[in-house]
Order: sequence, then structure tokens, then C-alpha cells
Amino acid sequence: MAKDPIRPTDDDARQIARDLLQKARFAALAVVLEDGAPMVTRVAFGLSPEGAPLTLVSDLSAHTKALQANPACSLMVGEPGTRGDPLTHPRLTVQASARFIRKGDPGHDALAAHYLKDHPKAKLYIGFADFSFALFTAQAGHLNGGFGKAFRLTPNDMGLPG
Repeated sequence: MAKDPIRPTDDDARQIARDLLQKARFAALAVVLEDGAPMVTRVAFGLSPEGAPLTLVSDLSAHTKALQANPACSLMVGEPGTRGDPLTHPRLTVQASARFIRKGDPGHDALAAHYLKDHPKAKLYIGFADFSFALFTAQAGHLNGGFGKAFRLTPNDMGLPG
């Protein structure tokens, strides 16, 4: 019988995941389009004041329409370093569900002020009528810390509200 390649989650894995989330300013967002086809796109990334993953999206984009039809998605953070094999660098996939916070919704203005601290160029379009925040509720995480370093994580392990 084959040994499970997933390691037991430890404090080092938890810290790597939390560091990846804290440092990320963009992420790969995976959605399922209405025709059932998968799609991955790059989005700006941040954490809400409560620590939940978020991004600012336009209603005109395919990924926003996909999330409105089916809020299930995944976010991947972590970039290859400048040297070595890209697969040796840690990356984290967060399985999540999206909900939208539009201008005028409770908490939007505070969220916008917080978001602009890390994404100041978003000031150019954050107030456009077609833009809203996608706030993600994490359900599970998958950390690849490099070759042979795979972990399953809970929202709590990643320091995220669940």
C-alpha cells in the first residue's frame, strides 16, 4: 500500500502558509465558467481587516460573472524565487467561496480604505459603479512547501476566518 505523501500539518507549515498570505499582493484565481470550463486569472490580492482574502473585481470580467453564478473558487499565492527550480518554492492554494461587497453596502468604505493601503493605484477605479470587493471564505488549504513537502490546512491553520 502506498504511503500518503501528505505530511501531518505542523507549526512550520502553518507559518509558511500565513507568511505567503501576508506577503501576497496578487494571486491566481481559479473559477468555473457558466459553460463548465475552468478558468484561471491573475487578480490583485489582499486580506481584509479581519484577515479574510479579498480582491477588487469588475462586473465586466469573466471571473466576476463566474463567481456570481458559482461562488466556489480557489486562490493560489506564492511566487517562484529568482533562482533555482520554480517548483522548489512554496505556494498555497486556498479553496474558498466568494461573496461580494458593493459600494453602499455596510463595511464597503472601511474595506476600501484598508485595501488602498496596499493597492494605492486602485484609487483610480475603486469607486467605479461596476467594481466591488470579492471577499473569500476559506474552506481548506493545500500547501506545497517544495518537493516532498505537501500539507492539508484548515482555515485556522492558515490564520484565516473560516
